[in-house]
Amino acid sequence: MQDLLSTALRYEKNTLYILDQTLLPHEMKWLECSDVDAMVEVIQSLRTRGAPLIGIACSVLVAHLAEQGMDKPQLAHAIEVLRASRPTAVNLMNNLQEMSAALASENYHQQLVKTAEKLFFEDISLCQQMAENGAKLLKNCHNLLTHCNTGSLATVGMGTALSVIQQAYKNNENIHVYVDETRPLLQGGRLTAWELSELNIPNTIICDNMAASLMAKGQVDAILVGADRIAVNGDFANKIGTYNLAVLADYHDIPFYVVAPYTTIDVDCLSGENIPVEQRDGDEVRGVKGSFGQVLWSPEGAKVYNPAFDVTPAKLVTGWVLDTGVFEAEDIKAGKLVKH
Repeated sequence: MQDLLSTALRYEKNTLYILDQTLLPHEMKWLECSDVDAMVEVIQSLRTRGAPLIGIACSVLVAHLAEQGMDKPQLAHAIEVLRASRPTAVNLMNNLQEMSAALASENYHQQLVKTAEKLFFEDISLCQQMAENGAKLLKNCHNLLTHCNTGSLATVGMGTALSVIQQAYKNNENIHVYVDETRPLLQGGRLTAWELSELNIPNTIICDNMAASLMAKGQVDAILVGADRIAVNGDFANKIGTYNLAVLADYHDIPFYVVAPYTTIDVDCLSGENIPVEQRDGDEVRGVKGSFGQVLWSPEGAKVYNPAFDVTPAKLVTGWVLDTGVFEAEDIKAGKLVKH
């Protein structure tokens, strides 16, 4: 397999490396990830994250294992284990479905490599197309708000929602971004603020519960978020706290856009009620953990409700920005979202 290089994933000299995002922004450490157990660990610990990136990383690993001589039953088992590692992120399922199809071919070793390489370079193209489609919506917007991290740390391209912001900044430098810190794991405060600063895009970090105050003061012109799974009816799952923003945006009459590639659409999921939501370790809420170690500020053993995602209903969405175009409510009702 040829070398594949991106911000958070590298395949060089027949070795797969994953950037440990739990150490950012203060330390950049690359982890060798050469087997299924290692990949499951980096996914579940959020050392690597972002629905598109997870799907590509697992596909590249399967192709690597094929080149190392794994037989068809072993590769099929590897795909199934990887598929179960992050239940909400449907890009993983969609990408591995393509890898399974490649595995069914006679020359499956070569086809798996070819498919993984295709998925990698396709994601770069999808990100650029989303950026161009979405930037057109922001011509008269100055202050944007985003949640979690949706840039080049979450994809192998320039990102989803952050790709739109980046393109809008290139088109019109009068852009400023409010960054939700994104409790409990601070992907916004740690990762998005870092990416925006690297791009020289003005940004301000806010606690998640400060967004309403900004909207009430008229300081938010549009909200852009990513997605981990989009149902056929337009409902979508994203990092916990996204639904809050959608409700607030609807109340304050602020455009609310979800940005994702076609690989985030689950054609078998009719509505958000059918999207599985992962529950995570309570210690993520009882305290904080990072490159500095772990601090617990809650009573030991305190009960915690810690869903990784929430589901936003389609009626709260202004537009769905995909690589295939920008879709509005009427387009969703007509079934145009799933026509790729």
